[in-house]
Amino acid sequence: MTKWYNQRYLQVMVLLGVAWMIIFNYIPMYGIIIAFKDYNLITSISDAPWAGLEHFKAFLDDDELTSVIRNTLGISLIKLIIGFPLPIIFALFLNELRSLRFKKAVQTISYLPHFLSWVILGGILATWLSDIGIINKLLLSMNFIDEPISYLAEPSYFWSIVISSDIWKELGWSAIIYIAAMAGVSPELYEAATIDGAGRFQKMFYVTLPCIKGTIVILFILAVSGVLNSNFDQILVLKNQLNDSASNVIDIYVYKVGISQGRFSYSTAVGLIKSIIALFLLLIANSVSKRLSQTSLF
Repeated sequence: MTKWYNQRYLQVMVLLGVAWMIIFNYIPMYGIIIAFKDYNLITSISDAPWAGLEHFKAFLDDDELTSVIRNTLGISLIKLIIGFPLPIIFALFLNELRSLRFKKAVQTISYLPHFLSWVILGGILATWLSDIGIINKLLLSMNFIDEPISYLAEPSYFWSIVISSDIWKELGWSAIIYIAAMAGVSPELYEAATIDGAGRFQKMFYVTLPCIKGTIVILFILAVSGVLNSNFDQILVLKNQLNDSASNVIDIYVYKVGISQGRFSYSTAVGLIKSIIALFLLLIANSVSKRLSQTSLF
């Protein structure tokens, strides 16, 4: 009890966090049963009639399922393959900068897009990518294209726009964790590597990367578990009727079919399927990581 009393202020902080989690994360989980009922706004959840697995079957039989899964996995996997290692590479090179003023300037510039909402960035991108936008003017002046291209009206360009703009927005912010991990690397390791004749790139591969391996693995596991998330805000801002075949991902589908049409039970069922798959991906990624690198979340 003495220990608890001495840590009473810390315990209060922990209890507040636990209370917040229970109120906003666990109590709302009661609403999951909507997926197994025919719920509407007129009746309460408890009074809604049971529907069993009807809504799950309806989703699996939907004609849009194939395109929705393709778009979701396509965008998310490419983001994972390209977008995950880029912040690591950026942090490695940033860590090698000797000029502190220049380093801070680069960090500030790379962080700035993260603090702008997708509503603002979406408007900027729509202007840049329009027929009279700066991208078309630049490409026309360099004779790369013969006539302006409506990029957001072409489904073939949508994935590239989404992936590149997401990397642009989050590159600097995502690198913060890696930069923080690199700050904890002992300078003695670099000194020993220098004495052994290692150059900068050799220090990156044989000193810095092994020391931050745990951080990389943990973030990779979390990234794999979120592979079905396609950044709803970004795609909602950039999508339109002309690029719908490439922009209709799971989150947009749930919003369009479930929320906009008032099919709350259906949207809950789709969301539950997505959450279950994410849980399995998390467990698989964690297990594989534990076997290969002896690093895991649990």
